[in-house]
Amino acid sequence: MTTATPPINNTQLSVNVTTKSQEQSLYQSSGAIVAAIVVGVIIIFTVVLLILKTYNRHMRVKRELEPKPSKTAMAPTVGQGSHSLCQPPTVTFIPVDIHMHNR
Repeated sequence: MTTATPPINNTQLSVNVTTKSQEQSLYQSSGAIVAAIVVGVIIIFTVVLLILKTYNRHMRVKRELEPKPSKTAMAPTVGQGSHSLCQPPTVTFIPVDIHMHNR
């Protein structure tokens, strides 16, 4: 007496295997896409920072090399009643860490 073994459904088994491998490949490819996007954003951010740093250095050098306006050209003429404009207002700054002692 031999017992009959139930036939194995090979088509269902192969569908499950292919579905698993497709899901796995989708997860791996989505991880690779996310990693590529992150690396691309970092590269773009670095390029923008380098461009801004170069522009800032260029503008600072340009400002330092420009001739400064002379004070004689900006002095008001005498006799027009603009005596208060000759001296700019001054601000006295006393540092906090210097204490004045009363004796």
